[in-house]
Amino acid sequence: MRKILTLLVGVIVLLACKQEAKEHEIPIKIEAKKHTKQLKEELTSKGFQVFDYVDEKTQDTILMQQYFIAFLKRGPIRTQIEEEAKILQKEHLAHLGKMYALGYADISGPFGDDGDIRGITIYNVPTLKMADSLANADPMVKSGRLIIEMHPWWAAKGFPLR
Repeated sequence: MRKILTLLVGVIVLLACKQEAKEHEIPIKIEAKKHTKQLKEELTSKGFQVFDYVDEKTQDTILMQQYFIAFLKRGPIRTQIEEEAKILQKEHLAHLGKMYALGYADISGPFGDDGDIRGITIYNVPTLKMADSLANADPMVKSGRLIIEMHPWWAAKGFPLR
């Protein structure tokens, strides 16, 4: 009888702890994945160029969106003193960070060699004019240390880098 009573008390304590833990859980809102049609309509209404196709292997509808790649190339004015070049680099990185924070750029980075093409930024904006304007607002470009070569680029919407 004592074993049964001990077991019963243990079960009651366990259930009470479980209930208390449930009361302290933080509710997590899971956003439903948007359907391709809905996403396509949203992007089109904002002026983005898109198209879709059906993947033969998976039968999934793939939504393609036009982005713009800015190639940041070595500019003609590279005579800045070291201190000025450091300040420009700091301002350049702040500009790219702002573009990312505002949702205008999805990824930026330098190339690992010392070639004429110094790096890229992929702009997630509806028009070439807007991408070009944002890229040319970069302090490094304004100073002439870098120049921009812009190209439209298509990529599947929502596919991650691997």
